[in-house]
Amino acid sequence: MKHLRVTSRPEPGRAPAFFRVLADSDHVAEARAVDWNMAAPERTTLLYAVDGDPVPFREAALDTSGIESVALSAVDAPTSHALVRAETAAIPLFSAIAEAMARAGLVVRKPVVYRDGTARAHVVGDPAPLQAALDAAPPGVDVRVDEIGTYPCPRADPATELSERQRAAVEAALELGYYDRPRGATHEDVADALDCAPATASDHLQKAEAKLVRAGMGAFGHGD
Repeated sequence: MKHLRVTSRPEPGRAPAFFRVLADSDHVAEARAVDWNMAAPERTTLLYAVDGDPVPFREAALDTSGIESVALSAVDAPTSHALVRAETAAIPLFSAIAEAMARAGLVVRKPVVYRDGTARAHVVGDPAPLQAALDAAPPGVDVRVDEIGTYPCPRADPATELSERQRAAVEAALELGYYDRPRGATHEDVADALDCAPATASDHLQKAEAKLVRAGMGAFGHGD
């Protein structure tokens, strides 16, 4: 089983309108498709994490033909979540790639990242269907393979880089609300859950966070 890290870039002047809102907007530093529902053939619902100003994003999206509604989780946070209902025809690049992957029996790992006029994603599957899906890219779209390797690997699944204790520390921190805003737990709480000293819990978390950040930044083109 292989994984590919791919970047898709529409040719100048041929990018779909909503793609430009996601990937080439002055108001959006980065948008990430974190989940989607394509069960209905003519309607698609997508959940995006939007880094930037969500109000102009919503206005621009609603001005795009085929975008039916945009609901925001917040308008005053660095990252807002946007639930977008759209006619499938309004997201031709996303739907064409998703359909090609589905026909080939492949998995697109979430999120799909939009920035700098591109869409970036990890795809997992067997080599022949992977190549067939790449060959079926929509006209006017350049698909570049940035990395290919055996799955799982640290870039495709950064958690594989964590030691057992580092993973336990992160899992405990998540469960206790350590990463919530406002923070719902302290190093001491994580230490109690792990039955270790607070300094040890802090060390596990710092090392785990460093590994996850480095893997995540590398996976989507930072520092390549």
